[in-house]
Amino acid sequence: MTFALELLAPARTADIAIEAIKHGADAVYIGGPAFGARHDAGNPVADIERLTACAHRFHAKVFITLNTIFRDDELDDAQKLAWQVYEAGADALIVQDMGLLQLDLPPIQLHASTQCDIRTPEKAKFLADAGFSQMVLARELSLPEIGAIRSRVMRSGIQADGAGDTAPILEFFIHGALCVAFSGQCYISHAHTGRSANRGECSQACRLPYNLEDKQGRIVAFDKHLLSMKDNDQSANLRALADAGIRSFKIEGRLKDVAYVKNTTAHYRQLLDRIIEQAPEYSRASSGHCTYTFTPRPEKTFNRGATDYFVNGRHADLAAFDTPSFAGAASGVVTRIGPDWFEVDGEETWANGDGISYLSRGRKLAGLRINVAQGKRLFPNEMPEDPEGFKVGTEIHRNRDQAFERLLEKDSAERRIDLTVELGETADGFRLTLRDEDGISAGTGIAHAKEAAKNPPRAFAALAESLGKLGGTDFRATDVKVVLSEAWFLPASTINALRRDAVEQLIAARNAARPRLPRALPVEPPVAYPERELSYLANVLNSRARDFYRKHGVALIADAYEADTTLGDVSLMITKHCLRYSHSLCPKEAKGWVKGVNAEPMVLVNGKERLTLKFDCKACEMHVMGRVKKNRQIPIQPIPHHA
Repeated sequence: MTFALELLAPARTADIAIEAIKHGADAVYIGGPAFGARHDAGNPVADIERLTACAHRFHAKVFITLNTIFRDDELDDAQKLAWQVYEAGADALIVQDMGLLQLDLPPIQLHASTQCDIRTPEKAKFLADAGFSQMVLARELSLPEIGAIRSRVMRSGIQADGAGDTAPILEFFIHGALCVAFSGQCYISHAHTGRSANRGECSQACRLPYNLEDKQGRIVAFDKHLLSMKDNDQSANLRALADAGIRSFKIEGRLKDVAYVKNTTAHYRQLLDRIIEQAPEYSRASSGHCTYTFTPRPEKTFNRGATDYFVNGRHADLAAFDTPSFAGAASGVVTRIGPDWFEVDGEETWANGDGISYLSRGRKLAGLRINVAQGKRLFPNEMPEDPEGFKVGTEIHRNRDQAFERLLEKDSAERRIDLTVELGETADGFRLTLRDEDGISAGTGIAHAKEAAKNPPRAFAALAESLGKLGGTDFRATDVKVVLSEAWFLPASTINALRRDAVEQLIAARNAARPRLPRALPVEPPVAYPERELSYLANVLNSRARDFYRKHGVALIADAYEADTTLGDVSLMITKHCLRYSHSLCPKEAKGWVKGVNAEPMVLVNGKERLTLKFDCKACEMHVMGRVKKNRQIPIQPIPHHA
């Protein structure tokens, strides 16, 4: 029994998704024409069809994001879109809105989006029983919490991909941007701008600078990006996550460029391959092996610094308080400054066009572009004007590595499926058999006269060399066997025809061996939802979602926040990130005089905007409180309360 480990990569476009497949992704997730939780990352159905054709050659999968919450007047269009992407070959829908489960959907797998806020074993078990084949666990979970969910959702039977794992697939983000809020539990954007994060239009208030004031109005932190997290990097925790029960390893970044996708996908492909090589209980989730023209380095493409968040428990170094932008990798310090140049120590090799960043006075991120690099002496497009913000000793980061970027602009990976190639004899000719790394085989024969070769050793070598020439296909010959009673002469045209026909037969056999994954059936009768009452935090925006929860025993169901019926001050964001903790004011952790300090309430201030912070120490959560702005546009009407 082996457990398949899936590397799941993001894509803004079909072309980027195809590059992710080439660079080692076992699956990609991508938006269709509408209703994905990234407003600017939609793709026409024709592009989805082109992508699935490419992915399925390697038995890789394509997941479509249908993970916004819907108004009643959008459900018909969502249902039509689900059928369109299914017919285009998509393997799963990633959804948040439970109203979709009440529609006439195609027989396609359903995956529970990160927006479902899956933090507890009870909720995970409910979603598994409701018919979800895969679910994205909350980013905030620790290894023991993941293990507890794993234990709770175990069930008898075999999962849809035929592997030995007997539970729905648990998915976890391993790289990329971190939303400071529990996913699906942030309403600041809607309250302030009318743009709902749950509908794919987040205005990213979390990346703004704030002052932090205590209850006496004293400044605890000034002009800092207090809600901006560093980026997720679980490179060191992959084996521990797999052992805890994670089977799908997800890279964030559906708005990122192709260089980021290539670089991060290749990085995690290599790390997962090492785990699979070392641990016989784990296996690949798709076919093919990748070779690269570059050495993957995640720090070279967009990141805000790295954190493993709460996987190994709470720690202080989570936030990117200084800047929400890409500072780049630390690359040395300034040692000398001239009239139009400066010198930097360190091991880096600099190039014309490199980008440099540094923290100027007030720890504000500033940047330079290098026009000419002469060893360690760098001539920027213009020198910084502030001598106090840029001086000897200033730490330098490189946020554009021109040489690295140029490597990624070119074809930077190949993916090939390993084959054993065997040429044998038949009564009236020859047969070529191909067997791939998945154990799928196919072959073709040809009637041909058997004429002895004039130079047997050379003939055997030539046959083996010719049979292994698979360069124009998705395959590579790792073992070529010529099993003949003697060295027969075969023209190159005959060998080429045999090889071409055998490859076509193998492709057909691989397609036949990749049946569409069936949709998981919900448990009957419908299981009870873990709660009897739902607040606005359940994100119920349409009547079909109400029907779903009523069917599962929920008695009271409030409107989603986006319905604008939730008045007054409420939690606009719920987060495990705690500003009391990060400023050494946590009553659980404080020592000495700080133990007597009452730091609640605290207030975040950005211009005229004031957001009160409340702290739930029992749950170890912070709530950002606020209300809908009176002067912002209200885009939708309250939903009806009919069945």
